[in-house]
Amino acid sequence: MPDIVTAAMIVIGDEILSGRTKDKNIGHLADMMTAIGIDLKEVRVVPDEEDEIVAAVNALRARYTYVFTTGGIGPTHDDITADSVAKAFGVPCEYDAKALALLADSYEKRGIEFNDARKRMARMPRGAEHIDNPVSVAPGFRIGNVHVMAGVPSIFQAMLDNVVPTLKTGTKLLSATVQCPYGEGRIGGPLAEIQKAHPDTIIGSYPKYADGTFWTELVVRARSPEVLEAVRAEIEAMVAGLTKEG
Repeated sequence: MPDIVTAAMIVIGDEILSGRTKDKNIGHLADMMTAIGIDLKEVRVVPDEEDEIVAAVNALRARYTYVFTTGGIGPTHDDITADSVAKAFGVPCEYDAKALALLADSYEKRGIEFNDARKRMARMPRGAEHIDNPVSVAPGFRIGNVHVMAGVPSIFQAMLDNVVPTLKTGTKLLSATVQCPYGEGRIGGPLAEIQKAHPDTIIGSYPKYADGTFWTELVVRARSPEVLEAVRAEIEAMVAGLTKEG
């Protein structure tokens, strides 16, 4: 059987839900997970509310191999992700000595006061491991199967680059595309039958429109190249059969 590894993402922040900030991290994580053979199965966007974050973390970490969070680990009062994740795991959230030293050194070199607000970025759940931040020093952290990272896209991407080599990866999904000259209404029935006959594949149907013409792009995904080719051929035969019917 193919080795299937799954992941979920929690995007944390009132600014995402209000529209003030447009998320750029979901697509990047999805691309990275697909590239290394991990199935991103679910994404949740939650507000800066402890109970909501705790509930999401506990629900998803029990369901998937990995959970990734973005946002809420900065220096301000509403950056409550570290406290919330600690509560989800039932451990204290406390200042991490290594993180304090890293931040203190960074601010000293820049001639900036290392005040209490900035020290907040050194807090993490007891027992958590650092996720290095090569952009702005303040680390993310991993506890259990949960990886907690910054919301700023450049920092999130840099942190994720450090996380990826530590992950268990699965068998990659392969894909093949069949262009169909008909709309979904014409192909819905027979396509559903093909999907039902091949539960080990994922068949996507994507309507297209250009220059006054509708057509459908059919994408089949499978972990076995043999299964992929067999189902692709079956879909092509289905489309050809509809063409003969007129």
